[in-house]
Amino acid sequence: MSKKIALFGKSIDEQGVTYLQQLLNKLDLLQCSLLMYEPFYEKIRAKVVFQCPLNVFNTHEELRNNADILFSIGGDGTLLDTISLVRDSDIPILGVNLGRLGFLSSISKDEILSAIDHVMEGNYTLDRRTLLSLHTNNNLFGDLNFALNEFSITKSNPHALAVINVYVDDVFLNTYWADGLLIATPTGSTAYSLSCFGPIITPDSENFVITPIASHNLTVRPIVIPDKSTIRISIGGRNDQYQAGLDSRFKNIDHNTIMTVRRAGFNINLIQLPKKDFFITIREKLLWGKDQRN
Repeated sequence: MSKKIALFGKSIDEQGVTYLQQLLNKLDLLQCSLLMYEPFYEKIRAKVVFQCPLNVFNTHEELRNNADILFSIGGDGTLLDTISLVRDSDIPILGVNLGRLGFLSSISKDEILSAIDHVMEGNYTLDRRTLLSLHTNNNLFGDLNFALNEFSITKSNPHALAVINVYVDDVFLNTYWADGLLIATPTGSTAYSLSCFGPIITPDSENFVITPIASHNLTVRPIVIPDKSTIRISIGGRNDQYQAGLDSRFKNIDHNTIMTVRRAGFNINLIQLPKKDFFITIREKLLWGKDQRN
């Protein structure tokens, strides 16, 4: 039975075009129908040959109920951008890595054809990833108030520290004097939080990590809490403006903004192929067990 495949991407280099054409040829051979993100289609339409039946989409509503699987073509940043389109539709996502590191987009360029075979044969499992949601007194992000990786607060003024007050389940945790603060999901524990010396957490651990960014107090360290917790945040200090981020989406905020972070009410399904698991990924991407001595 043929499948309806959605393709999402943002940009692609000349080398990537070659691999994209291989992917398109394979899907045509398997008699799949394609639904492609229109801005991506417009960028690559003159560079590749389409033989499968093709339609385009731009919104969550146009994607929902019209795709069996979504292929994210790019790196981890590209896959993060699919979340605002997939939302709570339960459409599984396969990340094809045409970028560099790729914790989420774990399928390399040379594995594309075999990955498609596994997907079409149903030879995969679904890795259900937790998201967080942000609620503010001014409805800051509207209905796109969720993130797969992290919620971030960063200062706008480079000459003054951020002052960030954090409560967990209405119990005061700390006032952070820092460049900013992250609240990361297990998925986000290998992203921005990791670069700020946060711990790596397995995807099924049901935790959040609260990680300061360049803390002024060196004894302040990341802390792991259950994701059933409610985290309330307010800001102060001499900074008049801060920036709040949900993955790659950002808004300016001020001292009047009260923020509450909780676990989102839905998960994202990432396709996990045979012999591809979280521990294999971090060993490969972080070069664990490799002798780096000359």
